[in-house]
Amino acid sequence: MSSIKKIGVLTSGGDAPGMNACIRAVVRTGIYHKLEVVGIYHGFEGLINNEFEEMSSHSVANIIQRGGTILKTARSERFKTEEGMAQAWENIQKNKLDALVVIGGDGSFRGANALVEKYHFPIVGVAGTIDNDLYGTDFTIGYDTAINTVIEAVDKIRDTASSHSRLFFIEVMGRDAGFIAMRSGIAVGAEAILIPETKTHIQDLISLLEKGRRKNKASGIIIVAEGDDEGGAFEVARKVKEKFDFYDTRVSIIGHLQRGGSPSCMDRVLASRLGYESVNAILDGYKGVMVGIINKEVSFIPFVKSVKHHAEVDKDIIKMAHILSL
Repeated sequence: MSSIKKIGVLTSGGDAPGMNACIRAVVRTGIYHKLEVVGIYHGFEGLINNEFEEMSSHSVANIIQRGGTILKTARSERFKTEEGMAQAWENIQKNKLDALVVIGGDGSFRGANALVEKYHFPIVGVAGTIDNDLYGTDFTIGYDTAINTVIEAVDKIRDTASSHSRLFFIEVMGRDAGFIAMRSGIAVGAEAILIPETKTHIQDLISLLEKGRRKNKASGIIIVAEGDDEGGAFEVARKVKEKFDFYDTRVSIIGHLQRGGSPSCMDRVLASRLGYESVNAILDGYKGVMVGIINKEVSFIPFVKSVKHHAEVDKDIIKMAHILSL
């Protein structure tokens, strides 16, 4: 019989559509198992500031469709210090928590792992990040919604590009990973997709555009991940324009639109399942792991492995995207 009687849940790092659905699942699964559930506001900063609030089933009513996170989120520099972590641990003890669910990305899991290692406290993580770059799960909460937001925006831009014979360089999120750029780029039929995982050669891009011009392509879409090694959409557009001015060139930054909005069906279901499984994992004695879904099966990956072995963009997908853009 489990000794777990009271658990906490927090969201940390960048917000992702579906976090609320996950919070809802954690709270209601916990209550089903007769646990007390506490919400912690503002992530690890809330642990330090003692921002704890008891949650009921009613607390999470009517939130499954909402973007963002009702528990708010923050990045905490204080938690990285000995004093900050000690204060967080004091508040965990004061509030008599037996375990914690952390919903977030790699930075969140590094913080969670530090707490697990220092105090041997049970923490289970749920992958909530639009970047989809964590090892140990096929998809992270928020990714599906983010790429659909990009697709909707780029489809509208494509109409303008075609009407005015323009070349649009569209920057999407992805400082360290190109998953958003790659999948959305394929879906919108982009002429080129520039991601951090592959080196960008401006001359190769220009050659590609010249081929398009010879095929009478009057407009084009180039998807650029913000972490591309040439410096992002504005810089890439400038370098292309210097050497190839056939097109009327424009730049569009989609930005934080990708983080917001009502989560897709896929993200709602994924978040619900991961939240549900995170509570079950705690009751089964897991700690220091991230819950994921691989090939439709629940997986448990140690925090250290999930953040050190980032998921990689499939090379076959990169090749396919190139062939389909020709």
